[in-house]
Amino acid sequence: MSAHRRKFSVRWLAAGGAAAFAGIIGVAMLLTNGGSACAAPPSTTLKTGKATFYDLAGTSGNCSFEVPADDLYVALGPAQYSEGAACGSYLDVSGPKGKVRVKVFDKCPECAPGHLDLSRTAYKKIGAEIDGIIPIKYKLVTNPSTPAPISVRIKEGASQYWFAARIDNHANLLSSVKVSSGGGSFKSTYRTDFNYWIIDAGAGPGPYKLKITDVYGNSTTVSGIKMSPGTVQKTGTRITGGSTKVTEKTTTPATSTPATTKAKPTTSASATAAARTSASTPASSAPTTASPAAPGTTTQVTDPALSQPLVDLAAADQPAPAC
Repeated sequence: MSAHRRKFSVRWLAAGGAAAFAGIIGVAMLLTNGGSACAAPPSTTLKTGKATFYDLAGTSGNCSFEVPADDLYVALGPAQYSEGAACGSYLDVSGPKGKVRVKVFDKCPECAPGHLDLSRTAYKKIGAEIDGIIPIKYKLVTNPSTPAPISVRIKEGASQYWFAARIDNHANLLSSVKVSSGGGSFKSTYRTDFNYWIIDAGAGPGPYKLKITDVYGNSTTVSGIKMSPGTVQKTGTRITGGSTKVTEKTTTPATSTPATTKAKPTTSASATAAARTSASTPASSAPTTASPAAPGTTTQVTDPALSQPLVDLAAADQPAPAC
C-alpha cells in the first residue's frame, strides 16, 4: 500500500471515510471561539499512535514555512494542529527502526489525534517504507535546538496599513507576538491558521520591533525588521533555553478584529491536501536574506498576552478543555 497522501487515499477509505471524519470532529481537543482555540497547557507526556508518510509534490505546508533543510517534518490532524498554534514546534517520534525529531510543518485534514503524517525522509528513519503505517510513540520537545536564530517573513500584500508576519525558528509553541513601529507602542497581533501574525489596521511603516513570547513565558525582542514583503529576514536572536513552566494561561481568546480579505492565506488547508497527490521529491525554498536585525535579549515574563491559544500536542487521549 502506498503511504503518500492521495486525494482519496486507501488508508482513508479503509478508515470509514465520512464516518471517520465525523469522529475526528467529535474528539477535537480544542473548541473555537472568535477565531481562537481554547487554552490548554502543552504536554510533554509520551503518547502512542501511528505514523504514515506523504510528499509535498512541490508545494509548502500549511504552516507557511520553507521546507526544512533536513527534510524532517510532520503534518498533524486538525485537533493537534490547533488552527496553527502547533506550527514550528518539534516532536520526538520513535518507531520500529529508531527515533527522529520532526518539525510541525503542515496540517493533515484526515488525521485523527495521535496519527502523525511524516515526511518520507522522517518516516524511513523509524520504519520500513513498504509497511505504510507503523506504530509510534511521540512527545512534544521542550526548548529544542533550532537550525538557526529567529527569522521573520513579511507576507506578500502587507503594507503599513496591513501587517502580516511569519515567525520561524522559535522552537517552543508561541503564545503571542507584539509589534512596534518606529519606536512606538507595541500592538497585539492574532495568529491565522496559515501561521501568520496579523494586525488588520497595520502597524505603521516600520522598521519594526517584534516582541515574541512562548507558552512558557520566555520572551525576546527582535529589531530592525523592514516592511519587505516576501523576504525572509534573519536575526541573531534565539528564544530557547529558558523556563519550562507555563507562567500564565487563560481561556480568553485573542481580542482582534477578524481577518479582512487581505489576510486570505496563500496556502489553504484544501490546497495543501490537494497538492499531496504525487510522490515527487519535496522542493526546497532558499530564503532571501535581508539586513540582519540587532540581537535581542531573552527574558522570562508573565504577560497577559499569554491568553492566546496554547495547544496540547500529545494529548490524543484527553478530552477537550472547558471554555
